[in-house]
Amino acid sequence: MTEIYETQSERTDLPLVVMPAVLGAMIEPIKAQFPALHDVARVRMFEEFTSDEAVLAERLKNADALLVGGYHISDDLLRTISEQGHVKCIVFCGTGVASYINLELARELKVRVCNAEHYGDHAVAEHTFALLFELIRKVGQLDKDVKAGNWAWAGGDGLQLAGRRMGIIGLGGIGTTVAGIARAFGMEVAAWNSHVPAEHFERSGSVPVDDLNELIETSDVISVHLPLNDATRGIVTAENLAHLQPGTMLINTARSEVIESGALFARLQEGDIPAALDVFDHEPLTVDDPICHVPGIVLTPHVGWRTDGAFKELTRQMIACMNAYFAGEDYNVVVSEH
Repeated sequence: MTEIYETQSERTDLPLVVMPAVLGAMIEPIKAQFPALHDVARVRMFEEFTSDEAVLAERLKNADALLVGGYHISDDLLRTISEQGHVKCIVFCGTGVASYINLELARELKVRVCNAEHYGDHAVAEHTFALLFELIRKVGQLDKDVKAGNWAWAGGDGLQLAGRRMGIIGLGGIGTTVAGIARAFGMEVAAWNSHVPAEHFERSGSVPVDDLNELIETSDVISVHLPLNDATRGIVTAENLAHLQPGTMLINTARSEVIESGALFARLQEGDIPAALDVFDHEPLTVDDPICHVPGIVLTPHVGWRTDGAFKELTRQMIACMNAYFAGEDYNVVVSEH
């Protein structure tokens, strides 16, 4: 039987906020934030994760607002929850909401959509280096080898970061944090971002590179940190990736859709580019997905953002979005209901 956590259930005079599914790791952090909605709204949280749209729609009956994370809101479900009841505010627990909700349809239905910002800057940046270190030092494989009694590793020696060049595509909060970590490791840092003022490059300690092909061609490590929106979808093209030099390491902890569809897989098929990915065109990956069979690739299941610190800040922002909505104010609004 599904556990249901409710606050102020007797206060039927208050609007109802529903979280119809929740990732297990978020249950306690978000419960800790619910007191901030006291006398503002009732909360009903279903402590069982599901992406079954029929179940989600049933759980959202009578809801005034929705907290959503970890699953996609299809166009049909968005229409259903808008029409069957009165959901006029959706708060997404993340930054890349465009990957999970049709924002144009939300605008048409006059549903406010909010997100969270910069909550995972450190978490994703740290995961970027976890992936990078797996590429250059292969700790996971070494652990397996030692436990199997193989002390003499046959996989070759590791690579040193100090003195190498980190090329960052996207110098927002995460990219800037990555730049700082890279510099601490003794790396030279260069970055490309078409909408960042010159002084931001200086503050981050990054050399600005205006030509994306030049950045890709002259870097030892390429790390992607662009947000996904209409302007960035497919912005890294097959032609750009053709400038990767043999041995250049490529890491993507942003969104797979910022790279032209099919372009990265095609480039990796050449077999000379070590890569580590936390994001994919279709999630979750299936075992027969071709990307899983690229030799030497390192894959993680879109967990870069999942740390205790990120959960705390993420849930704080989610509740702040709700408080602002019910107060007639704006906070992290991506799509307005007006």
